[in-house]
Amino acid sequence: MQETAKNLSLTATCLTARQRQAFLFEKKRICGREFGSYEIGIIEEEIRKANPVFREEIARQVCERLSWYDRLGRKKIMSCKVALLRLDRLGLIKLPPPRNRNGNGKRFNFTDIPICEVPKSQVVYPVGELRGLRLESVKDSKASRLWNALIGKYHYLGYTPLPGAQQRYIIKWDSGILGAVGFSASAWKLKPRDSWIGWDSLTREKLLHLIVNNSRFLILPWVRSKNLASKVLSICTQRVQEDFSNCYGYRPVLLETFVETGRFAGTSYKAANWIYLGKTKGRGKLDRYNKHSLPVKDIYVYPLERNFRTVLGVS
Repeated sequence: MQETAKNLSLTATCLTARQRQAFLFEKKRICGREFGSYEIGIIEEEIRKANPVFREEIARQVCERLSWYDRLGRKKIMSCKVALLRLDRLGLIKLPPPRNRNGNGKRFNFTDIPICEVPKSQVVYPVGELRGLRLESVKDSKASRLWNALIGKYHYLGYTPLPGAQQRYIIKWDSGILGAVGFSASAWKLKPRDSWIGWDSLTREKLLHLIVNNSRFLILPWVRSKNLASKVLSICTQRVQEDFSNCYGYRPVLLETFVETGRFAGTSYKAANWIYLGKTKGRGKLDRYNKHSLPVKDIYVYPLERNFRTVLGVS
């Protein structure tokens, strides 16, 4: 996807004076919210007023001033913090230094996390013989660090924080851990998906949160259980709506995922009845000059409700 100011990256560099002027003149979308001169002014005011001068407190106050709440009435502090960081890196605001160095932008150091509780003995049972097969939600810091470590060490993409609203699960059975799976914010623009749904840009912007991306899926390398992956995907489709509703106050109606061609054939998604829509163009968010620099991926979707198009604003 070609980079636009509507989809700014954490790694974006400072804007030129002309770009800054254009940004402030026309509101641009970051983290699902539009920012322009009015919003920047409020943020700068809250930075000046902050006492204590902590980023967390600034984000809290900005959420209140901009009425930035989720559907359960909670301040969207995490989304706000990400947006503030992007604006700071673009040179549009000046945040105070962070209290703690959290390694933002660095790869997760999974070697610091003990995962000795994960036995590495071969699992060769067919899926029907895996007693107690289940998904356990990541709900505390211990489970979160374990999920991060599994993905960081064994997933080919490694660990990076998932974007936006998300649900993470550890795949287990009665004898241990089998893998990990995660769902997070969907792609901002995706031509094959948007055309298939029948979306125009305004409807997409309004209802994009109702699509969730299966952004990570890991079966541990020593697990060789026939049909396990497609079974896990089936369990996921039964869990995701309710878990998002409980956590964020809305029910997604469509899942999406990307399968890197040349590395995977998408067999598990096909077996779980996901729908193939086409291929990505091999461009990332920062590809401003249409240079195909990323691997091409197959696009799959899975409707969670029969009337998903109606819910997504398409009659």
